[in-house]
Amino acid sequence: MRIGSDRRRDDFEINVIPLIDVLLTLLMFFVLTTTFIQHSRMQVTLPKASAEERDVQAPLLTVMIDKDGRYYVGSDEVLGEGIEPLKQMLEQNSGGRRDGQVVIRADAMTPHQYVVTAMDALGQLGFTRLSIATTPEKPGAER
Repeated sequence: MRIGSDRRRDDFEINVIPLIDVLLTLLMFFVLTTTFIQHSRMQVTLPKASAEERDVQAPLLTVMIDKDGRYYVGSDEVLGEGIEPLKQMLEQNSGGRRDGQVVIRADAMTPHQYVVTAMDALGQLGFTRLSIATTPEKPGAER
């Protein structure tokens, strides 16, 4: 007399509800801990005045401003007053590219307004990767 079958038929099932709970908990954690950054039209890389070297790619454009407020794009002086001649020179020298790094090199005695005008011209043309060049600080120098 055979009461039971020799083979046990256990139906295996995977319960996915705990997996979904873990997934939703992780999702909530990442959403709540993410830093939300307000993206502006113009991204500026703030200068670091330390003496350490960094791997920096060659800039697409270099805008130089002397202490008298004269602008130079590359080695060419921008002739004329105001923002329009600067924008025209930037367009000529960029070759239509807007994705490259732009370095602003301003004299330490340059009024802040000239630097802001250069940044405004670059922003109006669609450049977003700006950097302000600094001179490395000498170790042990007093401030």
